[in-house]
Amino acid sequence: MPERQGHVQTARGLTCPLIFERGHLFATAGNGTFLLDTGAPVSFGSVSAVTLDGQRFTVAPTYLGLTKEVLSSHVGRDVDGLLGADILNQFDTLIDVGHSRVLFSEGPVEFGGEELALDDFMGIPILTATIAGDSVRMFFDTGAQISYFQRSSLATFPLDEHVTDFYPGFGQFSTDTRRVSIQLGRTRVELQCGQLPELLGMTLMIAGVDGIVGNELLRTGCTGYFPRRRRLVFSNADYSIV
Repeated sequence: MPERQGHVQTARGLTCPLIFERGHLFATAGNGTFLLDTGAPVSFGSVSAVTLDGQRFTVAPTYLGLTKEVLSSHVGRDVDGLLGADILNQFDTLIDVGHSRVLFSEGPVEFGGEELALDDFMGIPILTATIAGDSVRMFFDTGAQISYFQRSSLATFPLDEHVTDFYPGFGQFSTDTRRVSIQLGRTRVELQCGQLPELLGMTLMIAGVDGIVGNELLRTGCTGYFPRRRRLVFSNADYSIV
């Protein structure tokens, strides 16, 4: 990634506190603290609505049986709900873990870095990566604390640790993980990858994807999620939001 300083120029936007904790992203926005989850199609929470950069969205109380209380128990801290793709896809979002902040902008955000094209399935973003020489389609899921790779070749990578995760509508599950070298555009990253249970893995097959890139990708620098332009931009440059 480019080693440089820079800034993000945007005509307007809402900057909110961001916490990266226990492998999850939490934003304090509007009237609550929410898990940021591009992999969930529907937002929900204990609040009736949330307002971001002047736009007000009605929030359902549950999603696939998942309530605010159940979500809080899964992520290990009290949260008011989850912001999913139905809301996040209405904005240009800049996720800046290093400076503990997230920017939601109704207008376009100009941000330089490694740029990847995005596709989507039912609003869930999909990027193309290269693993062991093969081109693979993977969901970009900020709600996933680790990444996942469903091909049998996962077993050829170095063993890492045993991880317990959860998935809305499915509940908790455990998986052994491995360190997988993944090429994203011109950038090579090493991500902790597990394998989803068979039933969840089948949902990926329906979407024509082979895995999930989780939020480990976001731990350094800034990441711009621009779904309306079908772009994901990431950089380890030290950016200031102006």
